[in-house]
Amino acid sequence: MAFAVPVWLAVQEELLGYADAEADNGASNCFDNFDDEDLFEMLHLTRPCISFITDAVRTRMKAVAFKKPLPSVDAMVMVSLHYYAHGVFNPAVLQKASLSQAASLTTVVSTVSGVIAGMSDVFISFPLTVDARDRTAAKIEEFCGIPRVLGVLSPAHFKIRASPYEKDSFKSFINALGYTSVVSQFICDSEGNILSVEKCCVGSTFEQEMWDSSFKGREVEEDLHGPFWFVGGKGYNLSKHVLTPVSKPENNNEVRFNEAHARIHNVMQITLGSMRRRFKCLMQLGFADEGSLNKKSNIIKACSVLHNIAKKFSVPLPAAPGKIEPLYPGRQHSAPVEVSPEALNARQELIDRNFSVLSTNRDPSGATKEDV
Repeated sequence: MAFAVPVWLAVQEELLGYADAEADNGASNCFDNFDDEDLFEMLHLTRPCISFITDAVRTRMKAVAFKKPLPSVDAMVMVSLHYYAHGVFNPAVLQKASLSQAASLTTVVSTVSGVIAGMSDVFISFPLTVDARDRTAAKIEEFCGIPRVLGVLSPAHFKIRASPYEKDSFKSFINALGYTSVVSQFICDSEGNILSVEKCCVGSTFEQEMWDSSFKGREVEEDLHGPFWFVGGKGYNLSKHVLTPVSKPENNNEVRFNEAHARIHNVMQITLGSMRRRFKCLMQLGFADEGSLNKKSNIIKACSVLHNIAKKFSVPLPAAPGKIEPLYPGRQHSAPVEVSPEALNARQELIDRNFSVLSTNRDPSGATKEDV
């Protein structure tokens, strides 16, 4: 994330401090029924990370008045984390959590997802200060050689089931690859930390339309975050802030630029692949209609928050069952889009200045010669 580790640890200490009175009363919780190995296999998170998440959720829930009595926070978090990890409800987990059968499991997950999604104000942090932006851009330049880049911009599609009997609605969920999905807008840094996640739209939505209507897109295009680029794929229009690859490279400079662009853009594929690997619910979000997009959005954002927290706790990924799903190729308008000459010139200047010759201090992977 964009803020420094000491700041993040201070936030952690503050959150845990609020929860100490309730959490440290010596009472056992449902997580104590499992050893560390079983807990990781069940929730894809480590015990310290789970304890922190539970305490943070408990703190947030204390400030909310619910209409009906709810199960214990520990039980709700366990059931929700298990659902995120596997995409299904396990009767054995419900028994261990001592969750009342009368409680609606979907209500429990919906409630916890809303709470964790609300924690994005703390755990999904966009670089807002000059120093934070410069640090983020410096790391990206070190990684791929492209200067003045704040993050990787990409749509993320998540499969859903939609009713084919609602023909217009069903058609709106079909994306360019031919399956039904919802799509959100993600920005990450070179280390795979999620800096921004917005929107939850039907799968047929163009990513450029999402960017144009998003809070972050409007802020960026209005120059509120300074003269920086965001690396985007072919579904985005080249602009003064969105840096797309050269569609038909004509010389070695443009080829080298495209290779660097692909290197940093691939970080998003790895990031989303890691999220789907840890949180298998993202492989299939279940039935959706246009009236349930907010609930799907909360699950996507909750998993994004948990992804960033897991990275801060250095939680390993569970064993991978297969290949990482490739990035969505981009939904493009059939008619040609007029690109600003100013944007074309800016990209060409960047290419000529940084990719005219290979740096004598950097190999194609981004490492210095002394490191090779």
